Amino acid sequence: MSQATKRKHVVQEVLGEHMVPSDQQQIVKVLRTPGNNLHEVETAQGQRFLVSMPSKYRKNIWIKRGDFLIVDPIEEGEKVKAEISFVLCKNHVRSLQKEGHWPEAFSEVAEKQTNMNRQSQPELPAEPQLSGEESGSEDDSDLFVNTNHRQYHESEEESEEEEEEEEEEEAA
Repeated sequence: MSQATKRKHVVQEVLGEHMVPSDQQQIVKVLRTPGNNLHEVETAQGQRFLVSMPSKYRKNIWIKRGDFLIVDPIEEGEKVKAEISFVLCKNHVRSLQKEGHWPEAFSEVAEKQTNMNRQSQPELPAEPQLSGEESGSEDDSDLFVNTNHRQYHESEEESEEEEEEEEEEEAA
């Protein structure tokens, strides 16, 4: 199986499948990723430990701080006490909350995350429709906005002052 085909199947499994944790499995929240496909997680009871990412997810699924996972316990592990069984996306979290399988300790965290995501994505103002070729040639408002980086806006006055300073330095 090629790498692209493998990636396609893994992504479809994670995004499409709805999974309910079994008795041995538990839902955890990712706190940090120290490296080597290990993730530090916290249970609903507040217990912290490391979990390993299985090889089928490596370089196919990306996990960041604040994500929720379903993990299988590992008996022989001292530091690494579980292995990732399933990565939960927003839709999975909502369905688990509706079914009553979601831990109470995480319910507030999940709600805050969805509210933060809604607030962090700025709504684009309605654009007046221009006629002909002018409509899309110079307007960048429809481009993707990366919400992971801070937005820096500089005014025209600041940029004019910087240009004047650069011109003075070049003249000297």
